[in-house]
Amino acid sequence: MTRFTPHVTVATVVEDQGRFLLVEEHAEGRVVLNQPAGHLEADESLLDAARRETLEETGWEVELTGVTGIYLYTAPSNGVTYQRVCFAARPLRHRPELALDEGIIGPRWLSREELEARREQWRSHLVARCIDDYLQGECYPLALIRLPG
Repeated sequence: MTRFTPHVTVATVVEDQGRFLLVEEHAEGRVVLNQPAGHLEADESLLDAARRETLEETGWEVELTGVTGIYLYTAPSNGVTYQRVCFAARPLRHRPELALDEGIIGPRWLSREELEARREQWRSHLVARCIDDYLQGECYPLALIRLPG
């Protein structure tokens, strides 16, 4: 029997004055928009992964402020199930001198309305779902995430 093992990913909803930090990137043969997001690495905490992925994909250092939600998503393109832990964050400092991850076109600051107008570019429905949950006040303390030890 094959064991079901979802891939653990992190994402951040970074808001600044009504605009959200998104990543424009090449994925699955098209240009898409997503939160800064990526896979948890070995021996890394969820909090460190969220900060690292945001920096690697956008050049922004962020302060995590809460947990927006935990989501399951099965990608129709490959059938892989992802467990996404989404964090709320505030921007601290932009580091434009840093090279961004391969496939990243660049960071984009968009309002929720601007994001809606680009719906065909969403990497998945989770892009809007995470922002909408954040806007509805769905934010839990970072203490929800237990660190080893």
